[in-house]
Amino acid sequence: MAKRYKVRSEVVLWPGAQGAWHFVYVDKKHSEEIRKKYTGPRRGFGAVRVRVRVGKTTWETSIFPDSRAGVYILPLKAKVRRAEGIFAGDTITFTLEISA
Repeated sequence: MAKRYKVRSEVVLWPGAQGAWHFVYVDKKHSEEIRKKYTGPRRGFGAVRVRVRVGKTTWETSIFPDSRAGVYILPLKAKVRRAEGIFAGDTITFTLEISA
């Protein structure tokens, strides 16, 4: 059975060699629960597979642990940002769904 987490976070830029990546942070409470509850096999970098919904847009991706902040981060694809009118500095609400 899938577990859903509703999160509100500010969109931040993470500069890279080929342009800036847009991310949102999963809050500490939810990140801790995810870390404890989903201990099965992880993808590269300790990633957890998720289904995400922002506004009317839904997609599948992964959240990644950010050891500096102690939380998970969610990358926001350009296609999603364009569809939902999301820019760096915006505060958005998104839903994560993780299958057990």
